[in-house]
Amino acid sequence: MTEALPESAAPATPYEWIGGERAVRSLVDRFYDLMDLEPGYHDLRSLHPTTLDGSRDKLFWFLCGWLGGPDLYVERFGHPRLRARHLPYPIGVRERDQWMACMVQAMNECGLDPLLITRLQASFANTADWMRNRGT
Repeated sequence: MTEALPESAAPATPYEWIGGERAVRSLVDRFYDLMDLEPGYHDLRSLHPTTLDGSRDKLFWFLCGWLGGPDLYVERFGHPRLRARHLPYPIGVRERDQWMACMVQAMNECGLDPLLITRLQASFANTADWMRNRGT
């Protein structure tokens, strides 16, 4: 049986819990590597440009702030306006589900704490569903 950490030892933010900037970058890189390599994420991959470098950077900058770290995305682009920025791309149930599966796989492969994965998965699921702009 393991003891719970004292409240003062618990990470203050998911950004800290993940392990900071380097760990967020590793998560984002694994996410896009999986999207690029795994046939099961084909529909999701097809929404992205040929090179994923810009997408990697934008997700990294966004996640740093979203997880409670530095607001790198906001500093560069202002308010994320996620839904508005994604409206040009047809996002339905399939794309949402592929995004979620890819992110969960990346979190697991990066060795994130299972409790953190559970919490992030719930938050990601709400956001991913909100991004849908088609019914199917």
